[in-house]
Formats: sequence, structure tokens, C-alpha cells
Amino acid sequence: MQSRCRRSRRQPHEVGPMPLPVLVVDDSTLARKLLIRALPEEWDVEITQASDGAAALELYRAGKGAVIFLDLTMPVMNGFQVLEAIQHEGLDTFVIVVSADVQCGAVERAKALGAIGFISKPVSPEAIRPILAEYGLHE
Repeated sequence: MQSRCRRSRRQPHEVGPMPLPVLVVDDSTLARKLLIRALPEEWDVEITQASDGAAALELYRAGKGAVIFLDLTMPVMNGFQVLEAIQHEGLDTFVIVVSADVQCGAVERAKALGAIGFISKPVSPEAIRPILAEYGLHE
């Protein structure tokens, strides 16, 4: 499942840097919508959505995920498997895990596999902004 939306303040005729491709991956449509609403409103991004890890990897390989917001518990391919594939292939992206799965070791495992941050659901703008700022992805 894939859907795209663009949240750019730029007018169609304006020339400038391209919006940052952001991939939101969660098997819950509601969770994806809530996460997208929590992103900074002024952030110039092009958002693509996926409902499982396998689709997320395909979209990432197609250039749709410079930043990936990734759930851990999904069908087909879970978030840990996605992180392992990204690490194994040496792919270049910023992954922020957004999950209700805060079991012992989940945060450490996600970070060991390359995630730059771990946000517990329900997600809030206050949880997202510091991670984006730390990595120079948004002010």
C-alpha cells in the first residue's frame, strides 16, 4: 500500500531545493495519519506511506525515504527486519522508530541497527522535533 502527499509551502513555479522525501511506515492507517499530523507544519517534505516493511524497502530504494518513520510491529516484514536490511545493504537514510513496542531491549536493539531515535506512540510534535533538530533535518 502506498500513498503520497506533499506538504510544501513552495509554489509550483518556484525553483529551489527539492522537498525532503519522508517515508511513513505503519500497518495502521490511523497511526500514519497521526504521525503525519505531528510532523512540523513548515517542514518542506514529500511524504510517502507504506503499510509493511517490504513495501517500505521498495519505496526507500526508489528514493522515497531520506527520512523514515518506522513502526516495529507490522505484517510481511517487521521494523527490525527493515533495519537489518538497511544496515546489511549499507543504505543511507535516517530512521526514526515510532512504536508502542517498548519491551525491554527494543530501544537498544533499534539503535544498534542504526535508528537515530525511538519515539513511543502516541507520537507528538514535541517528541519528533528534537530528533530532527539533532541531525540537522529541521530547525
